[in-house]
Amino acid sequence: MIIVIDFGSQFNQLIARRVRENDVYCQVEPASISLEKLKNLHPQGIILSGGPSSIYEENSPTIDKALFDLGIPILGICYGMHYMVHTLGGKIKKAAKREYGFASLDIKDPDPLFKDMDTGFQCWMSHGDSAIELPENFVITASTKNTAIAAIANHTKKFYGLQLHPEVEHSINGSLMIRHFLFDVCNCQKNWTMKSFCDGAIAQIKAAVGDKKVIMGLSGGVDSSVAATLIHKAVGKNLFCIFVDNGLLRKNEKETLEKSLILNLDLNIKFVDAKNKFLTALKGVTDPEKKTNNYWEHFYRRI
Repeated sequence: MIIVIDFGSQFNQLIARRVRENDVYCQVEPASISLEKLKNLHPQGIILSGGPSSIYEENSPTIDKALFDLGIPILGICYGMHYMVHTLGGKIKKAAKREYGFASLDIKDPDPLFKDMDTGFQCWMSHGDSAIELPENFVITASTKNTAIAAIANHTKKFYGLQLHPEVEHSINGSLMIRHFLFDVCNCQKNWTMKSFCDGAIAQIKAAVGDKKVIMGLSGGVDSSVAATLIHKAVGKNLFCIFVDNGLLRKNEKETLEKSLILNLDLNIKFVDAKNKFLTALKGVTDPEKKTNNYWEHFYRRI
C-alpha cells in the first residue's frame, strides 16, 4: 500500500490514480490522520501531496513530524516537499518569481526517480514558495531556470522531494518518476487491480447488509452510479434506487439513464417527476446565491 497524505491539492486523486495505474494499491488520507492509524495501515511508501498553502501561513496543513522517524520512504510533491524541508530543519521562503507552467528540468545528481532519463526535459511547475536551504544530508538533484532547488533527495533515509508536479501529463517522465518511487525506492509489487478492489467492496457490502433491503438516492453521476452498481452486485434486487427529476437535467438525460441503468444493469429504479416543484421554487429568482440556497433548501425538504 502507498498512502497519499492530502495537504489540499486538487491533484490528490490524480496522484492516487498514477499509483494505481501501476497495479499498486493506494489510499488518500487527510493530514490529520494519527500516527498510530498510519502505522497500522503498514504502507510501503508515503506521498505528501501539494496544496495551495504556504508552509509559514497560520493554520497551514501539517502532519505529525514523527512520520519521518518511521523508516518508510517518503516522496514530497510541491507543498509536500516544502513540509519535508521545513520540518527537517531546512528553509522555505517566498520565491522571487512565482513559477507556473512549463519549465525545463535540469538533472544535477544521480537519483532513482530520474533513472534512465535524459539530463533535461519538460516539467510542470505551480508554486509561489521555494526551498532555499536544505536539511542535513539532503542534496539537490534537479533545478530549473527559476528554481535552483527543484528536486531533492536524502538517499540514506529514502526521502525525496519534487517541486514539480509529476502526476500531471504536462510533466514529461512524471509518471515514470512515480513508477521509480514505487518499485525502485519502495519495492512495491504489482499485485493490485481494480477488479480486486471491486471484489473486496462487494464482499464488504454483503457482510454489512446481509438479507436486508437498501434504499439509495441515485443522481446518475459517476459516483452514485458506481456505488449503485457495486451494491447491486452485492444484494441484487434488494437494492431500490430513487432518481429525482428536478427539471434541471440535460436534454434526454432521464431517458438515457433509464436505458443504461435499467436495461443494461437491471437496477430497480423509481423515477420521481418533481420538475414543477423545483422550478416553482426557482421561478423569478435571479440572484445566483439565493437561487442555489432555494434549490438545496427545497431538495433537503423533499427528501
